Amino acid sequence: MSSSYLYGFHTIIAALERPDEPLESIWYLKDREGDRIRNMIALAQSQGVKILSCTRHELDIMVPGASHQGVVGKIRASKILNFEAMIETLSPVSLFLVLDGIKDPHNLGACLRSANAFGVNAVIVPQDRSARMNPTVRKVACGAAELTPLVTVTNLSRTLATLSEEGVHIVGAAADSKLKLSEASLRGPLAIVMGGEEAGLRRLTKNRCDELVSIPMEGEVESLNVSVAAGVLLYECNRQRFYS
Repeated sequence: MSSSYLYGFHTIIAALERPDEPLESIWYLKDREGDRIRNMIALAQSQGVKILSCTRHELDIMVPGASHQGVVGKIRASKILNFEAMIETLSPVSLFLVLDGIKDPHNLGACLRSANAFGVNAVIVPQDRSARMNPTVRKVACGAAELTPLVTVTNLSRTLATLSEEGVHIVGAAADSKLKLSEASLRGPLAIVMGGEEAGLRRLTKNRCDELVSIPMEGEVESLNVSVAAGVLLYECNRQRFYS
């Protein structure tokens, strides 16, 4: 499934509203009617995007196995920010989400959605051992993939070292940490680091963190889904920064 395709009304509308990631063309299900399709077509036409009607079979071929809602779009390029360019944008309230080995595209999409909701400047992922931007990620992100930059780096440990040198505080999530999330200081330039779905943070990544925090758990389950945990940590960041 090519990463140059996206699908679903919400995702395509979000892309149309982002001029820095223009769509080349949109295919929609022949004979599809309703205000939603008419509004989408009008918005696309106002931007000069090519509009084509086609059969469901043709849409299924473009995005195999996807729940495309009868609409598929093709983009010119993914919104991927260069790490060096990202460093130049650092500010006293910069906030980054670093994902160390998130391999499930559904989790990556959900993390992008949480990142956008809590004002993250960019999501950072390693080139290897990570899900890549694809239509599934975009669909799950519900438009956030078109809004929050995704930064791919070749060496995550070195990237964290560079962020630290630039004054960014590195906080990793670890279930066995005795430091509770609410006890950590999450103000100033900050990078929240989440581990992979099964193994958590790798040793080298852990060693690059300035401190490790855990989320207090009161129920019987031992851990949260990584995207849910990311949302909890990012919420606490915002609470400390803007509401306390």
